[in-house]
Amino acid sequence: MSRLLPALLLLAGCASFPEAVRKLPEDAGPVELEATPFIPQERYQCGPAALTTVLLASGADVALDDIVDRVYIPERKGSLQFELLAAARSEGRLPYVIDGTLSAIRAELEAGRPVLVMQNLSIALMPRWHYAVVVGIDPDHDQVVLRSGTERRHVTSVRTFLYTWRRSDYWAFVALPPDAVPVNADKTRYFDAIAALEQAGQLDSAATAWRTALSTWPGDTIATFGLGNVFLAGGKYAEAERVYRELLAHDERMVVARNNLALALADQGEFDAALEEIGKALDQARGSDLADELKDTERTIRDMRGGN
Repeated sequence: MSRLLPALLLLAGCASFPEAVRKLPEDAGPVELEATPFIPQERYQCGPAALTTVLLASGADVALDDIVDRVYIPERKGSLQFELLAAARSEGRLPYVIDGTLSAIRAELEAGRPVLVMQNLSIALMPRWHYAVVVGIDPDHDQVVLRSGTERRHVTSVRTFLYTWRRSDYWAFVALPPDAVPVNADKTRYFDAIAALEQAGQLDSAATAWRTALSTWPGDTIATFGLGNVFLAGGKYAEAERVYRELLAHDERMVVARNNLALALADQGEFDAALEEIGKALDQARGSDLADELKDTERTIRDMRGGN
């Protein structure tokens, strides 16, 4: 790294960045989350250390050794981005990839959330990938403060930070408790993050997250459907039935909700009612791409009833 550092600084000195990436609000003052935990990294283990840092800051009860076992790949001498996200979900946290801008980082810091970022500390031809945690931005002194490597408070210029961050396409995420919404949330991206939490088997956390989404976007169809699906997957069939009926009361032609209502009824032993609902769904979806899936649901319900 010592031989490449002068080249890095030279390139950082002449780099330019999109206005949207580097611009901060005109009235933005310094912010620093001084209480953010510091987890010094062992050799090549910046990913586990950074992830443990943001998880602890989110209130999760984790230990570095456990995270290392889950995300560190010895043959790569590092960790992959998707593994960090998956490990965050395994702790019941909602990893949300934020917009790649200084303003987005600062907004999360003001909300009390440190931001995990991916950097390249070398040059494009010889990358040295590194994960760190942004804990502060000081526009007055043109500085960014990070928990990085073995430094509890690594201070760098905004320009150098942006240069190292740019090589990862400005990738960064926050680890949210399931009852929190990111600042300036992109609804689609946020809903996708909740769905991934559900797919990871974190059903209680996903249910909390969908309820939180509904408190932010009351009556949203996707969030309501997501909550029903979590109930169905978790064996809470009566609750799932209630949610699906609520959706159908607003739109009786929502075939996917009727399909899942039929399954929820069948799981409660109400086979006649379930077959009636799937029959309605088949009539509504006749000739559509959903027809085969609905027929599979009908066969499943008949098998559950005993084949009649």
